Amino acid sequence: MDQYEIMKDILLSTKTIASVGLSSNTEKVSYAIGLYLQGQGYHVIPVNPSADEILGEKSYPDLESIPEKVDVVQVFRRPEDIPPIVESAIKIGAKVVWMQEGIVNEEAAQMAREAGLQVVMDACMRATHQFLVRS
Repeated sequence: MDQYEIMKDILLSTKTIASVGLSSNTEKVSYAIGLYLQGQGYHVIPVNPSADEILGEKSYPDLESIPEKVDVVQVFRRPEDIPPIVESAIKIGAKVVWMQEGIVNEEAAQMAREAGLQVVMDACMRATHQFLVRS
């Protein structure tokens, strides 16, 4: 399976996305991407310690606080912030870590893969969905 097939498979099998770093600011790209994903039927769970609610969903301070099963951990954070997020993704039993466009951390990706998670780096989930699923 090539990278595009893997991403398409992830998008088609995903129901719940924990979005780390999702902003409550409607001007931010992360907010627009979260809104798009909600509109496509995904359950987007905001992970942002400085917000109570984003996109009409309760926001959690960290991944471990989410009371339900998460399929994908989507990350809108700087590359150096990724390793502890991956550790949390492994702890909660997520299947995928998806680092948004511009975010690459090979060390964290390797840690996720070794724990059995799929990894997508440097790819916008919205653009990928539009290209691979909606087209």
